[in-house]
Amino acid sequence: MRLGFLLSLLMLALPVGAAERQVSLQVDGGTLYGTEWLPDGSGKVPVVLLHSGSGPTDRDGNSSMLSGPNDSLRMVAEALAKHGIASVRYDKRGIASSAWKGWKEEDVRLDDYIGDAVAWLRQLRADPRFSRVVMAGHSEGALIASVACRQAPTDACVLISGAGRPVDEVLREQLKPKLPPPLFDQSERVLAALKDGKTVDDVPPPLMFLYRPSVQPYLVSLLKYDPAAAVAALKMPVLILQGTTDIQVQVSDAKALAAAAPRAKLVIVDGMNHVLKMVGDDPAAQMKSYSRPDLPVAPQLIDALSGFVNAPK
Repeated sequence: MRLGFLLSLLMLALPVGAAERQVSLQVDGGTLYGTEWLPDGSGKVPVVLLHSGSGPTDRDGNSSMLSGPNDSLRMVAEALAKHGIASVRYDKRGIASSAWKGWKEEDVRLDDYIGDAVAWLRQLRADPRFSRVVMAGHSEGALIASVACRQAPTDACVLISGAGRPVDEVLREQLKPKLPPPLFDQSERVLAALKDGKTVDDVPPPLMFLYRPSVQPYLVSLLKYDPAAAVAALKMPVLILQGTTDIQVQVSDAKALAAAAPRAKLVIVDGMNHVLKMVGDDPAAQMKSYSRPDLPVAPQLIDALSGFVNAPK
């Protein structure tokens, strides 16, 4: 009886007829593991490659640095399946099931993430089940999508909650009101060196969480890219999605991206925060939402994303 009950719950949780299976891809250094969600029906369907945000964020949009999951990207994949759209989401190299033996934080480079996304896109393009290939990146994944979509055969690109400025500008804006002037000056010194491609040995202890030696090579690789320049270089259809209650990325960032790519479609979702949930400005509610899988993702986000992917070309 208990097994039957659990199976019934599982069936209710999945879109009718949807097939979910584990997938993998061999890349330089190891194997990446992900999940494919294929909607019911015969014939070719569009597919979306979903890419998570920065840090130890897995294929479902969950970070090991938080107290619990929010399942935002898993919910997006489920919703896409209900609209007849397939999806693949995967754990980045070094994260969750794609954590390789001997892999260390100092080995991470943004270019590797971009190369991995390009490899997935090429694999999806070669798959006869799919009619169109679209990449959707969330947060830092939006920058990765912008660059990867130019390097791989992709039909469209979607940027969700992506910064519209280089990361040093974002950090500067976030840190200035929080740090005393002498410490902010030290942060500026470190940032300038990293921007110039140089690592820094003498990081002040209060800034070590941000500029620790093991993460500096990654920051050097990240600082080479300007999100606005990356989206401006795209020749394909682009959708830019941004929430108004996002405490990490501003609406002005989305508008900066749209200004750099005038043919892009810009959709502002009123009340959506950074983890794609409908949450107000209250700081306590915001923090709780990052670890609340019971909150659904914003319906307006799904409508805009599925409509864009399914739009006749």
